[in-house]
Amino acid sequence: MRLAVLVSGTGTILDAMADAGLPVSFVVADRPCRAIEVAEGHGIPTSVVERDSFGDDFDRTAYTEKLTAELEAVDIDLIAMAGFGTILEQPIYERFAGRILNTHPSLLPAFPGWRAVDEALAHGVQVTGCTVHYAELEVDSGPILAQETVPVLSDDDVASLHERIKAVERRLYVDTIRRLLEAPQVVGATE
Repeated sequence: MRLAVLVSGTGTILDAMADAGLPVSFVVADRPCRAIEVAEGHGIPTSVVERDSFGDDFDRTAYTEKLTAELEAVDIDLIAMAGFGTILEQPIYERFAGRILNTHPSLLPAFPGWRAVDEALAHGVQVTGCTVHYAELEVDSGPILAQETVPVLSDDDVASLHERIKAVERRLYVDTIRRLLEAPQVVGATE
């Protein structure tokens, strides 16, 4: 199976995937970022499908269509979002139904969205964690594939808690993707 990884940031999850030997065939970023350098360092082909705006005028559907065409052009079977900062629209979910994965720094359905770690601390939870799930049109709503807990320590701030979650997330995401690649009949089986 041909695996693509969508990135926006530092590339630590991508680096963990490549170091673990996952067959990453293609990396796409929505902005220039360190993750592209990480991919190139592992010899993985890359593309930057750059957003033209981060404001209210952003055409999310047109952007999604452009990104989807990039993935179709290289015959991708499975997509893993790894810190990808752009919410995508229906066209990609139609074309790659049941074949898009995401990782999220909370125990979904708790604390969906971009500020999950901040919200966990604000709510005073004693345990949070990370979730690997199938991505769907509604943000952080797809069927859950794996979860693991991370304790919230009394002296945690957003940065320290997020770093501990990311350490678990890198391992859990790699293990979950490996499991899916070893049993490809379950890819796309989201119901």
